[in-house]
Amino acid sequence: MEFLYENFLAITPQQLVMYAVGLILIYLAIVKGYEPSLLLPMGFGAILVNLPFSGVLNQPLEGLSEEAPGIIEWLFEAGIEASEALPILLFIGIGAMIDFGPLLSNPTMFLFGAAAQFGIFITIMFAVILGFDLNDAASIGMIGAADGPTSILVSKILSSKYMGAIAVAAYSYMALVPIVQPIAIKMVTTKKERLIRMDYNPKAVTKTTRILFPIIVTFVAGLVAPTSVALVGFLMFGNLIRECGVLNALSETAQNTLANLITLLLGITISFSMQADQFVTKETLLIMALGLFAFIFDTIGGVLFAKIVNLFLKKDKKINPMVGAAGISAFPMSARVVQKMGLKEDPSNHLLMHAISANVSGQIASVVAGGVIIKLVSQILASMA
Repeated sequence: MEFLYENFLAITPQQLVMYAVGLILIYLAIVKGYEPSLLLPMGFGAILVNLPFSGVLNQPLEGLSEEAPGIIEWLFEAGIEASEALPILLFIGIGAMIDFGPLLSNPTMFLFGAAAQFGIFITIMFAVILGFDLNDAASIGMIGAADGPTSILVSKILSSKYMGAIAVAAYSYMALVPIVQPIAIKMVTTKKERLIRMDYNPKAVTKTTRILFPIIVTFVAGLVAPTSVALVGFLMFGNLIRECGVLNALSETAQNTLANLITLLLGITISFSMQADQFVTKETLLIMALGLFAFIFDTIGGVLFAKIVNLFLKKDKKINPMVGAAGISAFPMSARVVQKMGLKEDPSNHLLMHAISANVSGQIASVVAGGVIIKLVSQILASMA
C-alpha cells in the first residue's frame, strides 16, 4: 500500500484544480447538454493527464532504458503536433454536413460572415497590449470565431504555449452560444430592430452551382490566403462529396462516422495540453476573459454591420440586425439562437433561413481568417527575427 500513499501525496494543488475543471466540463456535457461530444472527452482527458505518473503520458519506468509510451501523448504528437491531422480531418465531416444552398440563393450574406470576425482582430491587439507575444495573441484572438478546430490549428502552427487554454475556451464558448449571444445581441439592438421582418424568397440553386461552389471557393481562398488551403480545402472537399451526387455513402460516412470519431479523438487528445503545470496559471484566466471578449465582439460586429447596411436600404428591405450575429462559425447553434430570439419578439417572424445563410458564411470566413492570421503573423515574426 506504500505506493498508493506515495501517489496520493504526489497530487499537487494545481492538479486538484484540474480535476475540478474536468468534472465541470463533464457536468456541462451530461447535465446541461453543452457540446457533449467535445466537452465530455475533454473533461475526462483533463483528469487522465493530471493523475500522478499518469500512464496516458510518456513515463520513465524503473529498470527500463526507454520511457513507457502514453496513449494521449502519442495521439497528440501524431494527430496534432506532427501534422495537425485531427482538426483538419474534422473539416471534411463539417463540410459534408453543410448545405450552402441558402447562402448561394442569397449571396449578400457572405458579407456578414466577414463582418462577424471583427472581434478576432481587436482581441489580438488587446492581447498584445496586455503583454502576450504576438503568436499567442493571434491564437487567443481566434477564440472569438467559436471555431474549435481552427483555434487549435492556428495555435499549433503559431507554436502558442497556451493551446490547452485556447482549446478549452474555444469549445466552451461554442457550447455557451445560447447563453452568451442573446445577451450580446440585446446590448446593441432595440426591440424595434429585433422585430424587423424579412421575407424569404430563395432563388433556385442548380446542382451545377452547388458543385462548382466548393471548387471556386478553394481556388479563391488559395490565392487570397494560401495558408488557409488546408482548412478551406478540406471543408470544401467535404461539401463536394455531399453535393456531387455520386458519393452518397461517403457523404453519410463523413457526416456521421468520420465526424463523430474525429471529434471524440480530438476532444481527448487536446487534453494533453491541459496538464496542471501548464494550465493552472493567471494567463489561463486572462485567456478565458479575452476569449469571451472576442466572442462577444464577433457577435456585436455582425450586428453593427447589419445596422450600418440598413442605413442604405429601403424600409421594406431592411435586415434584422440579429441575423448579423449568426455570422460567427458556431453552426448551427448561432442560427438557432437568432431564430429563437426572433420568435420570442414576434411568433410569426421566422429568421432561420436568413440566419443559416449568415452562419454557413461564418464557417468559411473563420477558416479564411485563420489562414490570414497565420500568414500575417508569420511574416511579422520573420521580419523581426
